[in-house]
Amino acid sequence: MPAQQTDYFQLIYRLFLGLISAGFLWIIWPYISNVVLILVFAFLFTTVLLSSVDALEKRIHSRGLSVFIVTIGVLAGIGIFIGSFISQLSAQASDFSSRVDPTTLTTEFKNIGERFITALPGFAANMIPTGGDFASTLTGFVETVVNNLASLAGAVGNFVLNAAMILIFTIILLAEYHGFRKSLVGYISNKYFEIGLRLIFNIEKSVSSYLRGQFLSAASVALMSVIGLGILNLSGANLTLIVFIGIIAGLANLIPLVGPFVGMVPAILIAFMNNIGNEVALSHLLFGAVPSPFFILDIILMFIIVQQIEGNLITPTLVGKSVGLHPMIVMIALIIGGTILGPLGMLFAVPATGVLKVIGQEVAFVRRNAHLL
Repeated sequence: MPAQQTDYFQLIYRLFLGLISAGFLWIIWPYISNVVLILVFAFLFTTVLLSSVDALEKRIHSRGLSVFIVTIGVLAGIGIFIGSFISQLSAQASDFSSRVDPTTLTTEFKNIGERFITALPGFAANMIPTGGDFASTLTGFVETVVNNLASLAGAVGNFVLNAAMILIFTIILLAEYHGFRKSLVGYISNKYFEIGLRLIFNIEKSVSSYLRGQFLSAASVALMSVIGLGILNLSGANLTLIVFIGIIAGLANLIPLVGPFVGMVPAILIAFMNNIGNEVALSHLLFGAVPSPFFILDIILMFIIVQQIEGNLITPTLVGKSVGLHPMIVMIALIIGGTILGPLGMLFAVPATGVLKVIGQEVAFVRRNAHLL
């Protein structure tokens, strides 16, 4: 009986201590969240680039030079992609501005608005104020954008600062990764040394497998987006830069369920610029019944289909298998992560669940074999 009471009090003490720790973390999280996210991103990028750095180090026998070459290569690739996309998009924007004057643009917006109102059912059309000036609406939208430029500049500046910090921490981790790993192993007592090594190995394996699954999922989204935009082009959508748009959608898909919609924005913009003044594109009907000027609704529908395939089939299957989780568990983790931390929570939900699974398995192993330790 005394032993049972001792166990009971120990359980209450552990629960009480756990609640205090969770409350303390909840209070200080707003102050440390940015640093934690920077470190997590740095660790993820380190996991992606580590094998390349290790392979290069074996060839040139210099860790620092290997890190430098891989980092410069990645930054150069990103810079070339972004620069090429922006230059081609700027060329299209210049061509657009040379073809379309403000009067024509205002007329086109009025035509779109009139066609949209005409296509609406009677009760819905009556809900729109009569004499609506779409040019004034557009002007108000532009003014809103201008008024928010300051906050947008601040957000961009904050993003650049965080990206720079992530880059610095990634370089440090790449250069000292194996040293950090040895130091961590050094803190493990001899009694749990083998278990600790296996835990570290399984966590690294789980994270790397997750990233591999995410990149496969991103590649599938990019491919489906390119194919979908190509099919729209066969219907006369006159879209350009479809490979760039597909790659953008795929990369953005690293934040689950978001990527296809990110690719939708440049696709709609390019469709509008390429088809402005084209009466056939302005009069286009989706399924031969729904007005879809400049194929905008076609593009939206295509990306919704890609998102549904990715969110309900590809990500749960590929990512779930990569971390050894059931697709239903993956979806639940995504929902919980998105509810708590938004898009970032969705990004980290699955690897965090995989890590918790690994830790749980090791704890269960220790409890089963405690008499042998």
